[in-house]
Amino acid sequence: AGIIQRQQSSFVVGFGNTNKIMATPGGFRAGTAAIPSSQVEISVMCRNLINLDMLSKSDPMCVMYTMDIKSQKYIEYSRTETIMDNLNPEFARKFVIDYFFEEAQKLKFEVYDIDSASRNLSQHDFVGSIELTLGEIVGTVGGCVIKKLRGNCDGDRGSIILRAEELSSCKEIALIQLKGTGLDQKNWWGLFGKSDPFLTFYRANEDNSYTVVHRTEHIMSTLNPEWKSFNIPLKTLCNGDYDRSIKVECYDWNSSGNHELIGQFITNVREMSSGGSKVFELRNALSKKKKASGQIHVLSFRIETQSTFIDYVRGGDKMYP
Repeated sequence: AGIIQRQQSSFVVGFGNTNKIMATPGGFRAGTAAIPSSQVEISVMCRNLINLDMLSKSDPMCVMYTMDIKSQKYIEYSRTETIMDNLNPEFARKFVIDYFFEEAQKLKFEVYDIDSASRNLSQHDFVGSIELTLGEIVGTVGGCVIKKLRGNCDGDRGSIILRAEELSSCKEIALIQLKGTGLDQKNWWGLFGKSDPFLTFYRANEDNSYTVVHRTEHIMSTLNPEWKSFNIPLKTLCNGDYDRSIKVECYDWNSSGNHELIGQFITNVREMSSGGSKVFELRNALSKKKKASGQIHVLSFRIETQSTFIDYVRGGDKMYP
């Protein structure tokens, strides 16, 4: 089954004595003029980016553009976050766009090495770009394409990986707070050093790979961190599927970008939201130690429904200026 479930549409055109839809009061049928579409989320990763910094690694960010039909020019749509000192970034911020089945929606992706806080892209180093249609991403097996980035000069600029998934209509959000205890010490200076832990959340894909959906802040010099609470839409965390696998990895943050894995566990929304005290053991397959490399405690995991403006109107709520 493909990522996108295409909808069927029918149109009635009248000639001569054939049946026709008349443009008279009351003759309009709701939905007959709708353009078949679906909301799609695009995840972005890069691999083996060219390093444009002298004393450290590049700090990549990706910008997505859409083609304006009238002007036939690309217009900036949105940007990912910047990931510091990383030539293999996996961006947590996604691009959400409507996919119209009967249109060739041209997209352009540009990757930059960010050098300052300026939003002016000319102030940053251009890494490379690609152009393709949204249909090319959606239509591939697993909704995933890998392309070589093209730059202003010859040479390998690295690759970009784009993955598209149709979003569910889920309106629920999860409010989450976690803490860690007894985490492994990763800093090399022995008794005087502690880890600087943060968590990365991934959701499982159809091909058994994982896509980054959230990162917490890192907390300096502690083996017992308590991260700030955060909220995340369930369609981002698991696309509304309570039983979809979620992988959580705990890392020791390093300013060089070479973060060290402390351990990981796999769960799902149903398990985390089932009530009671939840404690997950961190395991690191690369570690020589047989015991757990720490524990992650679920302090709270609450699911709420996020109402839209239309929901309020349909519910009869009064809106005041």
